[in-house]
Amino acid sequence: MVKGMVPGLTGKSEMVVREEDLVSHLGGVAVDVLSTPRLIQLLEEAAIEAIKEFVPPDQLSLGTWVKIKHLSPTPLGMRVVAHALLHGVEKGRLIFIVNAYDEKEKVAEGEHERILVSKERFLQKLEKKRIE
Repeated sequence: MVKGMVPGLTGKSEMVVREEDLVSHLGGVAVDVLSTPRLIQLLEEAAIEAIKEFVPPDQLSLGTWVKIKHLSPTPLGMRVVAHALLHGVEKGRLIFIVNAYDEKEKVAEGEHERILVSKERFLQKLEKKRIE
């Protein structure tokens, strides 16, 4: 386990819903509300914020799965705040409880997993994939 990376760490990320964040930009759905992929990104940003000071410089934190419920639509121009709580740490696996609220109500809840990997090995694997 990485020193200082213990259950209970929290992170927060905020945004105001812009045009590029809308479902209508995904294609095929003419609804101007916050898209689920952008909401997931906001939740991941909150998790990253929770642990950023504890990730060693030779490692990377990578998202491996997200399980959320997108509970309510958020319109263009409204603020959304995401929260992440580091719930479990098993070797390099980090499990977060995540949620998000807009200015009116809870809009998402769920779990997110990140793993810690060697930055050098990850970049080597990436380069190998590029040249093969």
